[in-house]
Amino acid sequence: MGTAMAYPDGPSVTSLVLGAAIDGFIKPTTFAWMTATIRQKLEGVRTPLLELHKALVDSERVSYEEIVGQIRSPNHFLQLLTTDPWFAWLHPLSQLIVSIDEALDRKEPLTPAEVDAVFTQVQRLLVASEIGEGFSRHYFDALQRDPGVVLAHAAVTRQWRPRT
Repeated sequence: MGTAMAYPDGPSVTSLVLGAAIDGFIKPTTFAWMTATIRQKLEGVRTPLLELHKALVDSERVSYEEIVGQIRSPNHFLQLLTTDPWFAWLHPLSQLIVSIDEALDRKEPLTPAEVDAVFTQVQRLLVASEIGEGFSRHYFDALQRDPGVVLAHAAVTRQWRPRT
């Protein structure tokens, strides 16, 4: 079992729920607050992930057009994003964002463990490696060539780093 994530604005979601359970009860208002807090944590990482995704897509588009040639239309670009091997490395990030959206859209309340698991997935995915393969290598390259990607990466990592 993994450790609970420490969030910048307070204790982990898991520790909040466990603390309430140790007290022997969870009042309805406390449960509603905890549910809202859990949801806010997930929404808090979703927005910067979307911005990072956009920065990566924009950066890859520029690289593609420099090397392969101009993209003819928005429809052509969408087709490239979904089917061309050049952009395939972005799919894990796209899929992670989709899974966050699905979790936020479902009727059942999110659990602290689910939110902690998402934060763990984000942290594991966003590891750049000069000697890696797949996502980690392409991510490294994007961070090296595009300051917009660096800034978007920093915005995501602020979601799990404690404030000083």
